Amino acid sequence: MDSNRQQKINRLIQKELSELFLLETKKTHGVIVSVTGVRVTPDLSLAHAYLSIFPSEEAADLLKNINDNVKSIRYDLGKRIAKQLRIIPDLRFHLDDSLDYIENIDRLLKND
Repeated sequence: MDSNRQQKINRLIQKELSELFLLETKKTHGVIVSVTGVRVTPDLSLAHAYLSIFPSEEAADLLKNINDNVKSIRYDLGKRIAKQLRIIPDLRFHLDDSLDYIENIDRLLKND
């Protein structure tokens, strides 16, 4: 169970990462990156961010690119939330494929 502070930091990081990715994806047409959730460890040193990427065919390549540039993303995030947090957590990005899973279930149910 997350503490109240953890939940606030989760929401703050999710909001700011969403805005960062929105600005970056405006440059590339046809790609949408959404931050579906953020989970911060109890010591606030590590944040796991879950991304939903559309179209899903480009998800693996884009996630690899994001993970390769995690230092610059953390720096940009730090500039945005430096007033709220003293230490900016390390970032780990994961692919949130729950929408693909839901689509697959719907497709299987319609075939029956």
